[in-house]
Amino acid sequence: MNVYVLQSALELARRGVDVEIFTRATSSSDAPVVRVAPGVLVRNVVAGPFEGLDKHDLPTQLCAFTAGVLRAEATHEPGYYDVVHSHYWLSGQVGWLARDRWAVPLVHTAHTLAAVKNASLAVGDQPEPPLRSVGEQQVVDEADRLIVNTEYEARELVSLHHADPDRIDVVHPGVDLATFTPGDRAQARRALGLEVDERVIAFVGRIQPLKAPDVLLRAAAKLDEPVRVVIAGGPSGSGLANPDSLVRLAEDLGISSRVTFLPPQSREQLVDLYRAADMMAVPSYAESFGLVAVEAQACGTPVVAAAVGGLPVAVRDGVTGVLVHGHDPDDWAAAMGGLFDRGPETMRAAAVDHAATFSWAHTVDALQASYGRAISDYHSRRQRPDVPSRRTARRFSIRRGIRAS
Repeated sequence: MNVYVLQSALELARRGVDVEIFTRATSSSDAPVVRVAPGVLVRNVVAGPFEGLDKHDLPTQLCAFTAGVLRAEATHEPGYYDVVHSHYWLSGQVGWLARDRWAVPLVHTAHTLAAVKNASLAVGDQPEPPLRSVGEQQVVDEADRLIVNTEYEARELVSLHHADPDRIDVVHPGVDLATFTPGDRAQARRALGLEVDERVIAFVGRIQPLKAPDVLLRAAAKLDEPVRVVIAGGPSGSGLANPDSLVRLAEDLGISSRVTFLPPQSREQLVDLYRAADMMAVPSYAESFGLVAVEAQACGTPVVAAAVGGLPVAVRDGVTGVLVHGHDPDDWAAAMGGLFDRGPETMRAAAVDHAATFSWAHTVDALQASYGRAISDYHSRRQRPDVPSRRTARRFSIRRGIRAS
């Protein structure tokens, strides 16, 4: 989500659209306002303690965060913002109020839905609380337009939250095609301290049951030939309750010597990791799109992914990677072993070509079209006194959204 917000904001700014990103300050050293690029401002709103706030505690800071957002708008003349784009349900709650205060339309992107996550829980994972489900339903009801990553996600919004299909726009996320490019595999492996001639499978993402890195380890232990597994990411969400679980699992499986754990990586470091891997594994139980899968393919690395959510859009089964139905380690071992037998290099060119269809320019083309529809419909309703407007019809701001993260 952070990548989505920043990259779309930068592309909008390149087109002459001023963007302000509101986010919760997480450090006392965060400046109140930071200009990250010409036309893009980040406003760090003080709401609650800077550190130690659990994800489930964030709703307690909605009032404080909303007050900070409204104060920022109060320094401008009325009509300063044209649209509010909120990301995630917490920001949707704030966006809904700001829309009504600012008299502008609200565009909302959920990114993930509690109902979807709860329907696909990993063994032992904690379900999302009812508070979130209720909050998401409210935002769906109130938003002027809803943006989803794939047609599959659009159907979920309709079936689970009874969203109006006419208010939904499908906008595929993009990838930075100037950064994520093919490169020298041997050089990338040397940069990461990996053996040049070993087989490498990589995982990039939050270390939590939802992302299923344990499935990858269990499958790797079943492969006929040894492979190096590189796991990059830090514990997050429910994974914080047992941050060392993967290390212990690797020990129990007897593959500790073949598993490399890396902390969360910068974009430049991710490029090396994608290039170094023979294949990328994305075994998530739920995934609204799977940006990691597209970034890896842009670097020429095929992907083995769970056939869930938006991953069948991000990965072309049998062409740029392999889709696996379910999370049985035997099935995953068979898929990864089969790709090694086929030769991952046979998919590299197709992977790069497929990733090229997901640019941030394409994403922002669709975003601007959605914003235009939201603004037109909103003002049309306001000009018709006989048609009551929805309670939620206004808010976004300058051009990006409020993010409570």
